[in-house]
Amino acid sequence: MAGGTEAFPDLGKHCQFSGCHQLDFLPFKCQACHKVFCVDHRSWKSHECPEPEHNSRKVIICEICSTSIEITGKEDQEKMILEKHVKSGNCDPRKKKKPTCPVKRCKETLTFSNRTICKTCRLEVCLKHRFPADHACKQASSSTTPAAAARGSWNEKFLVAFGLRNGKDCGKSGRPASSTTPSLKAY
Repeated sequence: MAGGTEAFPDLGKHCQFSGCHQLDFLPFKCQACHKVFCVDHRSWKSHECPEPEHNSRKVIICEICSTSIEITGKEDQEKMILEKHVKSGNCDPRKKKKPTCPVKRCKETLTFSNRTICKTCRLEVCLKHRFPADHACKQASSSTTPAAAARGSWNEKFLVAFGLRNGKDCGKSGRPASSTTPSLKAY
């Protein structure tokens, strides 16, 4: 079926879905049946494609080890691929257990978006316990010495330097102290 208008006969295509035949200037070609469809009938479900599984990708999850396996093709291959995975030796039931937060009485499962590594003790914890005080960080209390602060973060370096000042006012180190205070006038 030809498309376009009288002025531009090569512009656009008519939808090949029975009963539609709408002229579409941006037609979609189905990769499975190679027919041209409008925006309403572009999916394989909407135009009742005879080959809906062509180049389709699907992920199945192993019930034993929670490993995800990508398959392409027909659904009847699912069982065969799972059996092959179990026989391969890569299927380990110990992998199924998800890691949990090591903080005492915390049962939070550590997922991709719910885990962090403490920068001082390198312990992997959930987001609720990400601060050193929340997970009883072993190195947080020992970093008060100047040598430990030199290895630590800038906060620790600042606190150690502030503690070493011993009451000296570093802002007035080169100037003599003024005994007079400026007067304030209230309006």
